[in-house]
Amino acid sequence: MRAPLTVYSFSSLPPMLQTIMIYYPIVAVFGVLANVMSIVILSRGNCGLSRCVSRYLVAMATADLLVVFLDVILYRVNDYYFPTTFLFITQVCAFQVTLIHAATDISEWLTLAFTFDRYVMICCHKLRTRVCSEITARNVITILFPLFVCKNIPWFFLFEPMFTVSKTDWFCVFRSQAWTHPGWILFTWIHRVLTPLFPMLMISLLNALTVARIVAATSARKVLRGSNNYADENDSEVKSRRKSIILLFAVSGNFILLWMTYLIFFLWMQITQRFVFTSAKDPMLIADQTSYMLLASELLHKHLHLCSDSV
Repeated sequence: MRAPLTVYSFSSLPPMLQTIMIYYPIVAVFGVLANVMSIVILSRGNCGLSRCVSRYLVAMATADLLVVFLDVILYRVNDYYFPTTFLFITQVCAFQVTLIHAATDISEWLTLAFTFDRYVMICCHKLRTRVCSEITARNVITILFPLFVCKNIPWFFLFEPMFTVSKTDWFCVFRSQAWTHPGWILFTWIHRVLTPLFPMLMISLLNALTVARIVAATSARKVLRGSNNYADENDSEVKSRRKSIILLFAVSGNFILLWMTYLIFFLWMQITQRFVFTSAKDPMLIADQTSYMLLASELLHKHLHLCSDSV
């Protein structure tokens, strides 16, 4: 069995492990607080947001809370502090990894759905009554949750035990054929394309179109009203558009920036075909862990902003 890192002197650990042991507990605490606060505040419906937007944001906060609980707390924090619990029995570990991928997919695709909703609301006036409604938001959320749970079921069968003690299999490691079998290679590539590559591309495109439309409309309004800065500051329509841009980038812009490192590192691993790290000081391991830490920060950054903006 593997000993927890707490049995070693903290100062004797490599800097990467020291950072991880401090970082993930902090993210766990603030991630739970930020997402629970967002759910409570947005559920009250007194934030000046439409019921459609509120539904998307509550669903996103719920999915992010699941990721914090499953990935950050039960997987990463548990891995470094309590690596001998039943959660690391191979079957339980594989099931947990499956749920982590499902919750992550749901969170990111809800971000895409929210971005698309804002794009339609601002840029497609003929479609807004059909698309930007509470019923549509509820249907999208209802479909995404079971859809991505089913999509990630193959992850459960992708792992094998690291070792067996008293007929009990422990820990999850990729099966050897995961790196060579065409079916598993295809599955992992489809997984990365669906999350995060496709959402990143679509969110970037929709954000660019939405912001361009808001800027053009705001400029035209300023021309009609005259270039009076005082009037602009007290124009409710300009304030509403400014709030739309802030909300949009707080949710989706944050997603793009923090997933970028992870995507670049994944592509680099595929190009170099290097999947094993030599030590805790290996630059590839440092890059890998940094990408995951940035993803973990995404789970609380947008919700901290929304909470502070809504209170």
